Amino acid sequence: MKIQESAENYLETIHVLKKKNGNVRSIDVANELSFSKASVSIAMKNFREEGYITVDEDGYISLTEKGLEVAERVYERHEVLARALMALGVDEETAYEDACKIEHYISNKSVQKIKEHFNHN
Repeated sequence: MKIQESAENYLETIHVLKKKNGNVRSIDVANELSFSKASVSIAMKNFREEGYITVDEDGYISLTEKGLEVAERVYERHEVLARALMALGVDEETAYEDACKIEHYISNKSVQKIKEHFNHN
């Protein structure tokens, strides 16, 4: 299933916040992405219905296996691309911003080749 860029960003953000803070609520996602609470609430409802997340009785969000697969793929692309850009001399902030834009459009083959190139050098 092809998932939209905005959905990939949400799932990646949940994954990163979970790694950083241990627990994630909708408000954390809203604050991190600078989105309204209402927008995030609608997105979380859709993710629950589509099987990407679960939300416990205290409002804590967890990625399902399906959601984690998407989040880890996007996160890895983001990291690979940012490291490659920094290796080329791009400053860290710009590299991460640009990687966030590129990660949704670059092919798996190209990401793999970038990884191979930088792992060999």
